[in-house]
Amino acid sequence: MRWRSWSGAGSRTGCEAPARPRSSALTSAWSVVDQVGTAGDLHGALLPVPGHRLVRVATVAGPAVVLGSTQRTDDLDLDLARSLGVEVARRRSGGGAVLVRPGHQVWLDVGLPRSDSLWIDDVGRSALWLGDALAAALVGLGVSGATAHTGPLERTAWSGQVCFAGRAPGEVVVGDRKAVGTSQRRTRDGAVFQVAVALRWSPKTLVDLLRLPDEARAALASAGAGLAQRVPGLGPADVGDAVVGALPP
Repeated sequence: MRWRSWSGAGSRTGCEAPARPRSSALTSAWSVVDQVGTAGDLHGALLPVPGHRLVRVATVAGPAVVLGSTQRTDDLDLDLARSLGVEVARRRSGGGAVLVRPGHQVWLDVGLPRSDSLWIDDVGRSALWLGDALAAALVGLGVSGATAHTGPLERTAWSGQVCFAGRAPGEVVVGDRKAVGTSQRRTRDGAVFQVAVALRWSPKTLVDLLRLPDEARAALASAGAGLAQRVPGLGPADVGDAVVGALPP
């Protein structure tokens, strides 16, 4: 994996290539790490719950289906995954599967210690501050109607299998479509919020890999909002920088 990290304004370590600058106001509150690798490597190197605010912007080197912590590998068509060159990985947080591909999503991990002023004990409300920041970032990029979901967890027939088929507090929707999925892993020290911003939404491959029926294909086609399909020219770097810049000081 390639690392590019910032521990403060003007500070850069372990750089293999010139790093994109972060604002001094931002880096004084959040340490930011850019990391590139396979989905398995990136999840294997999941951020420890930090003693300070920390963001990892993760870029996948190839396609992968990422299962939630309780999903069964048996649910996948492993032969199809091999034939398509799709890696199978698992995250430590819950929820349904996500298909990640280079340039198709923005993946961020946001670490928050329990001692932080943003911390909320109630799991049902704990990601609302993050949802507000994500929605504000997307609106600033021209994604009209992006709002954070503040209601209770909403399940559908397919949300147990596919992340973008349901809604959780703090996730972001555009109209009736989900644009940002989140999950979190908590310990006694804090939490890591895992964020997937959908730039392109085309669930066919994921439906095939999960061996879901035809009715799932029809339902999931309108479940996600591909932001680059709504705002032409919108790329991962634009979204990543906007989200990190919108996080609370």
